[in-house]
Amino acid sequence: MKELPLADVYRLIEPGPVVLLSTRSRQGRSNVMTMTWHMMVAFTPPTIACIVSSNDLSFFALRQSKECVIAIPAVGLADKVVKVGNCSGRDTDKFATAWLTPLPAERVSAPLIAECFANLECRVVDTRLVNKYNLFVLEVLKAWVDPGQPKPKTLHHIGNGAFVVDGEVIHLESSMP
Repeated sequence: MKELPLADVYRLIEPGPVVLLSTRSRQGRSNVMTMTWHMMVAFTPPTIACIVSSNDLSFFALRQSKECVIAIPAVGLADKVVKVGNCSGRDTDKFATAWLTPLPAERVSAPLIAECFANLECRVVDTRLVNKYNLFVLEVLKAWVDPGQPKPKTLHHIGNGAFVVDGEVIHLESSMP
């Protein structure tokens, strides 16, 4: 074994695919950010925890509106995902800059993203860890998938601008859903 710098630990515990988080402020302004720090916390109802930096414009919209959309892009959107992550919504219309199409959601005011293969309409159900860790707990209210994107491959961030793409699927016996 060789010692690993503690600053690199996050690269080992990659939480899942890179997603896009869309929000809409009370003033009606939509924004989208790239997010990698999230995880499932319950099956039913589907509940997701995510970390949104208090430096991000999306943090304030999420805290204010208590709702968002988690849009899951396939690997073909990698350039757009990185473009969204490399600019600020304070001075940029990220939807226009990345050529992403906002669509109306059914249960929340934040927009779905047409180019993504899945969209999850969410509401904030727990903010007890926001002040300390910027951690929001979200309940998925409605889920959408694009049947025109069968078997999408997702993008996973492993640090310092490096990404991996979903690989081979294997099936093993499991008692979990």
